[in-house]
Amino acid sequence: MARDTGYRPAELAAEDIDAFLADHESKGLLRFITCGSVDDGKSTLIGRLLYDSRMVFDDQMAALEADSKKVGTQGGALDFALLVDGLAAEREQGITIDVAYRFFSTAKRKFIVADTPGHEQYTRNMVTGASTADLAIVLIDARKGVLTQTRRHSYLVSLLGIRHVVLAVNKMDLVDWSRDVFDKIVVDYRAFAAELGIEDVLCIPISGLMGDNITAASTNTPWYDGTSLIDHLETVEVDDERLARRPFRMPVQWVNRPDLNFRGFAGQIASGVVKPGDPVRILPSGRTSRVARIVTLDGDLDDAQAGQSVTLTLTDEVDISRGDVIAAADQPCEVADQFETTIVWMGEDELLAGRSYWLKIGARTVSAQITEIKHRVDVNSLQESAAKTVGLNEIAVCNLSLTQPVAFEPTGIDRGLGGFILMDRITNATVGAGMIRFALRRSHNIHWQALDVTREARAAAKGQKPAVVWFTGLSGSGKSTIANLVEKRLHAEGRHAYILDGDNVRHGLNRDLGFTEADRVENIRRVAEVARLMAHAGLIVLVSFISPFRAERRMAREMMPDGEFIEVFVDTALEEVEARDPKGLYAKARRGELKNFTGIDSPYESPENADIHVRTAMLSPEEACDLIVSSLRETGRLSA
Repeated sequence: MARDTGYRPAELAAEDIDAFLADHESKGLLRFITCGSVDDGKSTLIGRLLYDSRMVFDDQMAALEADSKKVGTQGGALDFALLVDGLAAEREQGITIDVAYRFFSTAKRKFIVADTPGHEQYTRNMVTGASTADLAIVLIDARKGVLTQTRRHSYLVSLLGIRHVVLAVNKMDLVDWSRDVFDKIVVDYRAFAAELGIEDVLCIPISGLMGDNITAASTNTPWYDGTSLIDHLETVEVDDERLARRPFRMPVQWVNRPDLNFRGFAGQIASGVVKPGDPVRILPSGRTSRVARIVTLDGDLDDAQAGQSVTLTLTDEVDISRGDVIAAADQPCEVADQFETTIVWMGEDELLAGRSYWLKIGARTVSAQITEIKHRVDVNSLQESAAKTVGLNEIAVCNLSLTQPVAFEPTGIDRGLGGFILMDRITNATVGAGMIRFALRRSHNIHWQALDVTREARAAAKGQKPAVVWFTGLSGSGKSTIANLVEKRLHAEGRHAYILDGDNVRHGLNRDLGFTEADRVENIRRVAEVARLMAHAGLIVLVSFISPFRAERRMAREMMPDGEFIEVFVDTALEEVEARDPKGLYAKARRGELKNFTGIDSPYESPENADIHVRTAMLSPEEACDLIVSSLRETGRLSA
């Protein structure tokens, strides 16, 4: 049933090792994934490929035979899934949890295969495995047909820009090799794939356990006249081959400066071909130069192409940093700071519009903000639905704004320059994976208008330096009382200050916002923008808002120049504010009449390092006012 794929590394004589390695190095590499629903046989298929390509060593075979008898799930036959599922929990439950990468080779090509989990709760693991794949094998259990998770994984495959799909209808031996069953599944899947825009789909009837149509044609499917799985894997075009025909791009991963006589820019070529003398453009700056040398450890090259890692030197002294892109001068990629994107959310906490995240695209990391969640996508029906938040494993189309422009290609053209990850700004944990669909026109049409009168000139005319004094604390803690006293003191001294109070702002600017977590984030984003403009006018801005989340207070701080944002934590115990309850809000919240009330059924995240910590149990409002005004004077915000 299985053909000889030509390599038995365990049997090579010592004198053949050099020849084997030389031949091995010259072969191309295909990265692919297996995906689909639970129990479709993904791990079994990979184990079978390893076994049939003679990539299982003697000690592994002995362990496999022993483990297969112990597990006993295949009636005494070898359980090839055990070659891939290495975690104890995976073996105990008979499922794949983490992404397992395996290497094997044939006489024609090398392969790296990622076995991805089938459960919906491990969707983020599947996205990780698919992010670098050239091809996806979507497995379907012949007895079950196209399932929701099959559709989910296929949607992700199309989303991540994987161009080649193999539909492997597995366990055909359990449906008596029925052509009707196979044909029905193919029709169902192709209809869904067409909606996703997946054009290259090869459908193969297989048995991963028995090896039918894996490495050679099976006698059990005389009605199937297509190629075997391994033949297709050996001949399908990989992304590096396609990208080599595209214009040159190389993201800079490292500025190589070993001594004063050498300055090169190292990275892996994302697409195209480059030669010494070629004109190039540096993005996002737009500066131009020419390639002087292509440097490698083995010496200079006459040319280099997609997939190669090299160091380029240029003929001119050009300012280039990690994360910049060196591109063909006459065909550069786009540069923008606002995009429409598709995001797969991987965080336990919901994605919220207005919240700030780190975005990593290529080697560049910038601050990013979701400006609008346009809609969520139901991966089963492809229906779109309005949403204010995005939960774990959900997929949404969102508008995204960056603090600085980046060079990019839409994901459909180049995944390396179109894909990105979002990271939590506090933990640096990856919380989302995204794909750029296109740049928003306003990113090119809207520019900052330079003004002749500067913030420094406006502040000097007022005899002060601008500042944003941000009062945070529970409702009823005394924030507005203290802020009001500070404004009165500053006004008496002839200073120019203004209070932005939470309740007052909700009567106008933020009257359309409620008190959900998403609305609270947007509430603070708008107020922070207003405070920034007021500080630009030279004012001392007193912001009195509960602002319960550290992420939004950090976002507000980062909008202001260093030293201009002063966080004041008005620290009053929950028991004390409930006893005061000047507006009767805590009593309503306790009775369930007021939802999403901070401190009761919505969290308050206390500042970890406030600039000024006012403990109201120890200081009166007047003493707190003295402390804040003294701090403004000591830090130079108030000139003599």
